[in-house]
Amino acid sequence: MNIFPTQYSTLSSAALNGFLSERYGFSDTSCRLLVRNVSDTYLLENRTDKYIFKIYRDAHRKLDEIKGEAELLTILEERGAKVSHPIKDLNGDIIQAFNAAEGTRYGILFTYAKGRVVSAMNDEQLAVLGREMAAIHNITANIELNHKRIVFNPDTTITEPIKTIKPAFDELPDEYAYLTDTAKSVIVKLEQFNFTNFSYGYCHYDFLPKNFHFDRDNNITFFDFDFAGKGYLANDITSLYIHYFLEASSGKITRDEADTSFAIFVENYRKVRLLHYDELKATPYLGFAFWVFYLGFQYDNFDDWSSIFFGPKFLRDRVALIKKWMEWFEI
Repeated sequence: MNIFPTQYSTLSSAALNGFLSERYGFSDTSCRLLVRNVSDTYLLENRTDKYIFKIYRDAHRKLDEIKGEAELLTILEERGAKVSHPIKDLNGDIIQAFNAAEGTRYGILFTYAKGRVVSAMNDEQLAVLGREMAAIHNITANIELNHKRIVFNPDTTITEPIKTIKPAFDELPDEYAYLTDTAKSVIVKLEQFNFTNFSYGYCHYDFLPKNFHFDRDNNITFFDFDFAGKGYLANDITSLYIHYFLEASSGKITRDEADTSFAIFVENYRKVRLLHYDELKATPYLGFAFWVFYLGFQYDNFDDWSSIFFGPKFLRDRVALIKKWMEWFEI
């Protein structure tokens, strides 16, 4: 019997447990699905150890891009960065292939990031975050991967996504007009910066608290480099500030508290790596690009990742949030 064409399958946790135990020489493990999302994330564990197994979607990441992520994380781990990194199997292979219903899917086993997400970071945690993010940037600003990763620039983060999401705004012409008009002005503002003052390299492009853990001793581990690509490293600084903008916008903290926390992070980042004033000054415009880029991703991947939330209400609310972001900087 022929299998009907499939777009997105979910691999069996039980079957993966047996497969991974054999490939990596594990025993007495269990496996369960944690997240069915951008990629499918499974937790593999036994009484003493935990691991994360991530399976990619072909529509989201081609094999060469997956190799690029593995290469980047391997380099970071070898040079002392605090990251969850790929683990080789008994044959020395990092990437596993699965003949799934929709075709070949690839997966990587990662070390487990000990600890937990901390949204309200204390001063010590902010200091650690600043130093360790800078340490990662010291590495990523000075390497060139053998495998392709996305390049973050005004075309890929603003111009192309704005065109991509246009059909989603058929019922929201005013909101789309705001995005297109603001996009034009943001690009003009970005072109006015002297980018010789900006660091360039591989950035995470999603440096939010959900993507790093602190353990009880405030040791940090970064993970989820799925979107990592080449661009200005100030993008990572911006994404962290977006976290504080969201915390303040939702009333969890005041703006003064948000800015004070961010200043502690910046102070400690600068103890390890130069951060030019212009890089911070670009935050409003790089932040607008961040919001628009992920709107484009959500639209492109609606069938496999987005849910019923991606509709007129979500888009109206998201544009209102973007407006608030720009107003935050009096732009």
